[in-house]
Formats: sequence, C-alpha cells, structure tokens
Amino acid sequence: MATHYAPTYSLPMRVPTKSPQYSGYSSTYSVSPPEVDDELSSTSGVASYSNSGYGSASYGDSGDYESAHSANGVDFNEYMQDRFASTFNPLPLDKSMAIQAQTSGKLNAKHREIMELQKKAQARLAKTRERFQDGLRDAREVREDLEWTEKKIKTLKSKASRKYPKEYTKARTRYPTPE
Repeated sequence: MATHYAPTYSLPMRVPTKSPQYSGYSSTYSVSPPEVDDELSSTSGVASYSNSGYGSASYGDSGDYESAHSANGVDFNEYMQDRFASTFNPLPLDKSMAIQAQTSGKLNAKHREIMELQKKAQARLAKTRERFQDGLRDAREVREDLEWTEKKIKTLKSKASRKYPKEYTKARTRYPTPE
C-alpha cells in the first residue's frame, strides 16, 4: 500500500488581536493550526485534526462569557474571517454580478416590450370584437331587409297573378323563374 502525504500550504496573513475591551489579554500571540502528521490514515486518506483549545465555551465566576475559541489573545472567528478575506478574490463575483445585472436589465426590457405588445393585442382584439358585432348587426339588418323584400315580391306576384292571369302565365312561360 502506498503512503500518501498531504501537501502543506502557507499563506501570508495578518493575525488579529483582541480588542481593548478584553482587558485580560494584554499581549498578542500568533497561533497556527495543528500540523498534519506525515503519515495519513490508510482507511480514510484524510488527516485528522484535534480541536483542542477551540470550540468550547464556559462562564466564569462573574457570569462573563469566556471564549475558548480564542487562544493566547487571538479570536479564532476573527482569524478565520481575516484569512478568508485575504484569500477571497471578489473579481469573478463582481463580473458575475455585472452579467446578472445586464441580464436582468435585458429581461426587464423584454418584459416591458411584451407588456406593450400585449396591450396592443388587447386593443386590437377589442376593436376586432367591436367590428364583428357591427358586422353581425349589419348581417341581421340585411337578412331582415331580404326577408321583407321576398315577402313583398310574393305579395306582388300573387296580386299580379289574380288581377292579370293571362299576361302572368304568358310572362311565366317567356321568363321562367326557378323555385
């Protein structure tokens, strides 16, 4: 079985100190994380770290909160935050936020354009419905006029056939009408 070694990295960083409100800590010490053993566990392939000194909190006799997160005057949370801030590169985030803002602007512009087109389409639909209703009204009037004209023609035919029977039959034979 091959032995794996974990690479070690070291970044230059500022070590934060406790603020003056913690009078119990007057000197500043640098604390580094636990070192990795040269030989790693063969089952997990990952080095294990002990968290002694970090991670427990207690209350003193006076009821004040004493943090075991800080060792020798260094606040672990502040240390990790400063370390993250020194390694974090905001440029890709800024670029992605700029792209997101541009995309959002384009999306909003398209949304406004769609809303305008929708309003135009609704106006056209309302106008078309109005024209359709006018067309239906006109068609009813034309049908009523045609029915009245047909009725009038039948009445005139019957009167002409009774009053002038010979001339009516002669005209029917000369000009036949489909019925």
